[in-house]
Amino acid sequence: MKKSIIFLLACLVLASCLPESSPPAEQMVSIGTHRLQIHRQGTGTPVVVIDSGITDQLDKLQALQASVSRVTQVITYNRAGYGQSEAGPLPRDAGREADELKMLLEKASVPGPYVLVGHSLGALNVQVFAARYPDDVAGMVLLDPPPLSFLLGQEYKDLVPMAGAMTAEWQAVADSAAKSDNPEERARSAFFRMIASEHREMFGATARQAAGIPTFADMLFLVMAAGKPNPAFGDAAEAYQEYWIGQSRDLATKSTKGKFMLAEGSAHYLYLDAPDFVTKSIVSVVDEVRAKL
Repeated sequence: MKKSIIFLLACLVLASCLPESSPPAEQMVSIGTHRLQIHRQGTGTPVVVIDSGITDQLDKLQALQASVSRVTQVITYNRAGYGQSEAGPLPRDAGREADELKMLLEKASVPGPYVLVGHSLGALNVQVFAARYPDDVAGMVLLDPPPLSFLLGQEYKDLVPMAGAMTAEWQAVADSAAKSDNPEERARSAFFRMIASEHREMFGATARQAAGIPTFADMLFLVMAAGKPNPAFGDAAEAYQEYWIGQSRDLATKSTKGKFMLAEGSAHYLYLDAPDFVTKSIVSVVDEVRAKL
C-alpha cells in the first residue's frame, strides 16, 4: 500500500513538471461572426502564415507547409466558406479577409511578427494585412501576385470580360444550389457565394486597397513571378505574361529591401511547379528575420 501511494505521488509530481500541451494541429476557431479552420505544423519563430489563391483550400498547400515546417512553425487556414470554415459576412474583400486573419491568429494564440506568404488572391490579402498591421509583419513573400493595373481596368481591358464571366458563373452556381433541399448542395452554395464575392472584389475594393498602399518601407519583401504564359489568354498570352512579370518586378520596389525573382519554368502555381525554389525562397526570408531576433 505504501509503495502504491509513493508511486501515485511520483506520477503526480512528474505530471506537474511536464510542459503544457501544445494546441492541436487542426482547430476550428471562432472569430465572432463565424469559425475558421486553422492548421499548424512545425515549431519555431518567426511563424510563417500562408494565404491561398481563390478556390484553393489548405490541403492544396500541404506539401509547401510540410517543407517549410522543417525550419519553423507554419500556419495555413481556410478562409470563410472554404473547407470546414463557416461562411462569413459579405463582401469578401481583402480588407475584411485581412482583419479576419488577424483575429484568427490572435484567437488561436499564434505569436507574431509573422512572415506572410500569399499566392494569387492571397498575395493581395497579405499586402493589405501588412499595411494595416505593420508591427505584426517581419517579412512577406508574394507568389505570382495579380497585376493591379489589370484588376483596376487600366491595362488589358479586353481580358476583363473573361473574369466577369467567371464571377457570374460562380454566382449562378451559388444561387442555384441555395434553392436545393439537399444540405450538401446548400453548403456548396455558401462556398460559391464566398468565391464569387472574392473574385468580384478582386476587380474592385480589393484591387483599390492593395493599390493604395504607397510603401512597405524597409520590410523584407520578396515578389516571385511565373515565367510560363497562361494559354487561357489565347493570342495575348505571351505579351500578357511579360506584362505580369513587369508588374511584379515593379511591385518589389515598394520596399527598400524588396527583391524580385522569376520562376522561369513555372506557371501560376509556383509552389506546385517549383516547390524547392519556393521553399528555399521562403526559408531565406525566415533566416533573415531570425538573424535580427
